[in-house]
Amino acid sequence: MTELLRTEGLAKRFAGLVANEDIDFRLEAGTIRCVIGPNGAGKTTFISMISGHLSPTEGRIFYKGRDVTPLSVVKRARVGIARKFQTPTVFDNLTAYQNVELAVLGTSCPSHKRRQRIFEVLDLIRLSELWDMPVQFLSHGQRQWLEVGLLIGVEAELLLLDEPTAGMTAEETGSTAKLVQRLARDYRLSVIIIEHDINFIRDLRAPVTVLHLGRVLREGSFDEVAADEQVREVYLGQDAG
Repeated sequence: MTELLRTEGLAKRFAGLVANEDIDFRLEAGTIRCVIGPNGAGKTTFISMISGHLSPTEGRIFYKGRDVTPLSVVKRARVGIARKFQTPTVFDNLTAYQNVELAVLGTSCPSHKRRQRIFEVLDLIRLSELWDMPVQFLSHGQRQWLEVGLLIGVEAELLLLDEPTAGMTAEETGSTAKLVQRLARDYRLSVIIIEHDINFIRDLRAPVTVLHLGRVLREGSFDEVAADEQVREVYLGQDAG
């Protein structure tokens, strides 16, 4: 597989507080990676450095072989790195269609194919039948899906999803797992997910990186990570698996 993202010796410190330290991380194109760990493990700081919202104290970030460490959030978005925050940031007074349209307008999609592209995205995120509904009337889970749709609409190749199932029902969470798997399998998109829902992580069947005290504690399949005594002690608990 082709390497999409690599970090080397990535570190972030805030006035003596170590949020991340010496993180070497590699992600291949068209794959999913789950990042888990206890509160304060440095998960959000890590993806904030990848997205450009934070600058690393030390280390480098490479995307498609290019050193993107100096690039701003906007410039990283232009090369294909897009982020979804914990709370959906969509336009409540616009329809689902109009929200995705704004994303598509920023791409090279020809005007005569724009409507088709918008409905492709809406269908993918299960909102095609609600295309003309103002976003303020969508459920919380549907708003989460819509924000993922905006990342797809801008043609991002690396999606950084921060707790994408927060506040979702069990059914919505299951649908989200299927959506993420489809994005990787059928669209060759790469996804890094921060999540606390262990059942969701298990259902994704994707490699897992465990952070603890700002460092990588363990990497492997969910079963390998869940069986690790150190991971159980600091995060999962003895009933995981």
